[in-house]
Parts: sequence; structure tokens; C-alpha cells
Amino acid sequence: MSTIQLKHLTKTFGDFTALKTMDLDIADGEFMALLGPSGCGKSTTMNMIAGMEEPTSGKILFGERDMAGVPMGRRGVGFVFQNYAIFTHMTVRQNLAYGPRMRGAATVEIDRRVGTIAELLQLTPLLDRKADRLSVNILQRVAIGRSAIMEPAIFLLDEPLSNVDAAFRAVMRTELKQLQRQFKQTMVYVTHDQLEAMTMADRIAVMDHGVLQQVGTPLEVYNNPANVFVARFIGAPGMNLLKGRPAESDRGLVVDLGALGITPPLPDELAAAMRGARDEVLYGFRPEQVALAENGRGLAMPVTFVERIGARTIVHLGQGDGAVKAVFDNDVGLSIGQTAVVAPAASSVRVFDAVSGLAMRAG
Repeated sequence: MSTIQLKHLTKTFGDFTALKTMDLDIADGEFMALLGPSGCGKSTTMNMIAGMEEPTSGKILFGERDMAGVPMGRRGVGFVFQNYAIFTHMTVRQNLAYGPRMRGAATVEIDRRVGTIAELLQLTPLLDRKADRLSVNILQRVAIGRSAIMEPAIFLLDEPLSNVDAAFRAVMRTELKQLQRQFKQTMVYVTHDQLEAMTMADRIAVMDHGVLQQVGTPLEVYNNPANVFVARFIGAPGMNLLKGRPAESDRGLVVDLGALGITPPLPDELAAAMRGARDEVLYGFRPEQVALAENGRGLAMPVTFVERIGARTIVHLGQGDGAVKAVFDNDVGLSIGQTAVVAPAASSVRVFDAVSGLAMRAG
């Protein structure tokens, strides 16, 4: 079994706590992304899974086996670093074959593995080229291949695409997912890039300041963020959040946004979660899930900037704490200085406690 269990895992460096208590189960064959900003503890977590760092407390289990004291070389994991680590004086073929050869694999088996990995990673035409003559993009592809060729049950990747160009990252996202599916590996992928996590991972563990914030599928963390941090971090742009207070109206429970007016009535589930609340809340909605209101029922805000990115238009509205963004699939004809009335889709609205930052949910 290639399951990974992190139980009450912590890591401190002197007085600095890099990872607070972390509990996470990763299923056999799952692609799990550890996602968060720099310094959130994701690489520290991966280093402990790999055996490069010892936990301060807690347990790491592979299947039922406790990894305490088990060195990296005996954990059966493959590891790809942010900066490629290959032998530049060797050819691509020699780099790929190095691991199996050191393990004493037969020549026929080595050739089979090299051929399979080279084809999968589009390295076949480059097999006899010296590594020092290759681009950074290809070197990282070779580094991934050199780890993958060992066919580890657990494959760990620490921001492997951060140093390559955007076009290559798009290609490698597809190839890494194909690699994982072909070999049915349990893959743990560290990244600060939400696009990588959202497009490749089966589930995402969102982290911040050494704390696990939320675990869920890409759609779960996008549609139902557990707190304000996840709401803002996930999405490009992140979720709009406006300060307000619950208020009763003749149309039902709304959020009074002060100078911005009142929102449309809250959906029944949200209204139930907020019923009786009197403290300040944060009214949230995704920029992609708004429409221009034709009946005037929405948030009337001045247009402050318009970004036209091909078929996508990002409209900036309002200022300061009342600023929001709206994303449209086409040019909506708005210009700076105009007033736009935007209406969030009722199903997309989320409300957060302004003090704790936690999402408010019924029950």
C-alpha cells in the first residue's frame, strides 16, 4: 500500500515553528498538491515525508509502516527538486539509466525503462545528447525522468516547474499527470502556483504559516473555501470580500454593505447560518460568477480599471475596502469612470465571520 498518513506532525527550528500540528491522509494512487505561499510549511512537510528532515513530533506512516528513523534511501520514494539535479557530463540516456544500473538491473530491463520514460517525456530524440547542451526546460524533464524511471510507489515533487517558462509548464502539467496515471503512483506535489494544483491534483491541501487550512478537491476549495485565506488565495483573481452586517429586509435576510447599499437576499442555507448574527461579516463572491444587472438590483460601483486579456475582461470596480473585480468572457463595453451594476450569482455567495475568518455554514 502506498498510502501516506501524517499524524499530529510538527516541525520546529529553534524558536521558529515551521509546521504546526498537521493531520493528513493521502490515498494510494492519489495526486495530492500541497499549495500555499512561500514559507507556509509545504516544502518542510515534503522533506519530512522524504526523510530529509526529522519531525519534531508526530508520525509519518507509509501504509502501516512507521517511517521514524527510516533513511530516505530506504523509503522507496522518488524525489524531484526545484532545481534540476542531473549529471551534466553524461548523456540523457546515461542519466536516465543511472538509477536502475546502480540497483543492478539487467541491461534489457534498463533499456526498456529508458525507452518508456523517454517516449513519455518526449526525450527519445535527445537520448544521446550530452546534458550540458540542453536547455533548462529539457534538463528539468530529464530530472523528472531520472526519478520516475525507478518506478517508486511514492513520487515527491518540490516545485519542479517553477524555473521553466510558461509554455513548458503547460506541457509538463499534462505529462506529469499522464506519468502518474501510467505508473499509478501516489504523488505529492509542492507548489505555490494554484493553476498547477487546480489542473493536476485529485485533492489540494492549502497551507499558510505552518497551518493546514483546508483539504478538498479543486472544485471544493474553489466553490466552498473554509476561511478567508483560502477564499482570497484560490482563484485568479481571488474571491471578492466586502464588509457588512446582517440585516432583515422585506425580501429576506440581506447583508448591509453600508455606503454600497444592501445585497440581494441571501440563499436559504446562508440565511439559516446567519440567522441571529449581529456582528460584522464578510460578503464574498467569485469575480467569475457575476453578471451586469439589467434591473438595477445589484451593487452600483464606479469602474476604475479594465483589463482586456484576449476574450477575457477583468473589470475593477470601487475603491479601498469596497473594491471588487468582475470577470467576463467577452468585452462588456465598460470604460473607466462609468458606473456598473453587478449582481453576484446567488449560488456563488459565501459569508465569513469577520473576526475568525471562518465560513458561515448551516448546522
